[in-house]
Amino acid sequence: MDRAPTVSELIDQRPLSRFQIWTMALCGMVIVLDGFDAQSIGFLAPSMADSLHISVKTFGPVFGAALLGLMISSMAAGLFADRWGRKWPIVASTILFGIFAALTTQAHTRNQLIAVRLLTGLGLGGAMSNAVALLSEYAPKRLLTVFVSILFCGMPLGAVLAGTVGTVMLPIWGWQSVFYAGGVLPLALSLVLIVMLPESVRFLEVRGADHRKIARIMARVSPDLASPELYQSLSREDRRKPMPIKHLFTEGRATGTILLWIPYFMNLLILYFVVSWLPSLLRQADLPVKAGITAIILFSGGGIVGSFVEGYMMNRWGMFAVMLAEFVVSTLLIVSLAFSTSFLLTMMITLVLGFVVQGAQGGLAALAANFYPTAIRSTGVGWALGVGRIGSIVGPMLGGLMLNMRWGPREIFLAGSIPALCAAAATLLSMWRQRNFSANQKETEVIEEQPV
Repeated sequence: MDRAPTVSELIDQRPLSRFQIWTMALCGMVIVLDGFDAQSIGFLAPSMADSLHISVKTFGPVFGAALLGLMISSMAAGLFADRWGRKWPIVASTILFGIFAALTTQAHTRNQLIAVRLLTGLGLGGAMSNAVALLSEYAPKRLLTVFVSILFCGMPLGAVLAGTVGTVMLPIWGWQSVFYAGGVLPLALSLVLIVMLPESVRFLEVRGADHRKIARIMARVSPDLASPELYQSLSREDRRKPMPIKHLFTEGRATGTILLWIPYFMNLLILYFVVSWLPSLLRQADLPVKAGITAIILFSGGGIVGSFVEGYMMNRWGMFAVMLAEFVVSTLLIVSLAFSTSFLLTMMITLVLGFVVQGAQGGLAALAANFYPTAIRSTGVGWALGVGRIGSIVGPMLGGLMLNMRWGPREIFLAGSIPALCAAAATLLSMWRQRNFSANQKETEVIEEQPV
């Protein structure tokens, strides 16, 4: 090169270091525990309802409260992180959802459950959006899609961990013990994050931070990068001040933002509809509580595999083609659940449904992280997650509404296929739009695929 590379160029050009891998692993641990606390209440609801003498049919607002908090914090924490950094919002959010997960054990009425789950959600959303942003800023651009989609293995892995812990602890110590575990683990992790989690070096670069501070982090990436003379600072013109929300819709990003939000909304509606109500529907079919836990474990296990391979599939066959196929298959599988009469077949459908639904969620997260520049990445990812969380609130509440209307499982599952169809339609529109833009269209006006 005729000039010294920037910090971002060095990260993109060089092989992954142990420091980068460890940083991304810490982000993954945050997402695992986020998934543990967000999804454990789904299979604990029947036991909680029995213990507290609350009808499980009225748990829709309890499910929705955490998701409402998650939506609010996803949007707000992203704005905070794009102004002051990624690390401390992650630490604070992890402490917050750990404390209130443990305090869920002290709730004895439905209103108390709603309040404590709302506060838990405020921590969950801030942790997730900023963990995605921080990981994407330590991943080389050529591997960003792969690593962000792998990061989303953490959500279903957290659900599997919660299901496994619940299977052991629930019969012995009751549902409260699972929430205690969901509180202690994040608080322990937060201590590790305070000591070992670095700030985003790309964020420090675009904000024009002290060059010595950047050099100390780059020395941890690789000892041969300890000298600031090896890379150049961004010019004042290239540095970015904190950007308001309106920049999600400027510089040609408006249509891309809207087309990103629609599948986010629909896919999270499906995901939380399944996670929240499948155990209760199986319980209503006179199956034991363990059957509901097994279904969630299978759904989450499929999600782990789907999230892990999502990035590789998108780079091989194209981002939109893979996501369109996943939404079409989701539609067919949900319809199949409506007509399944075999428990074994239902479990197999649930496994594959977890693969496509949660795999698509990882793909959407990778798309958001890749689409928005560093200066507004946390805001962009946070608002995409926030809009998606509206769907995750609507899904459980719709399930409760349909149960109160005395709809049977068949009618409920058939209704659940409609959001998958809408997500497929939005993705198809994105494909059509991409193919019909002329070659001289500004790069920021399309959502591009980044091949590995």
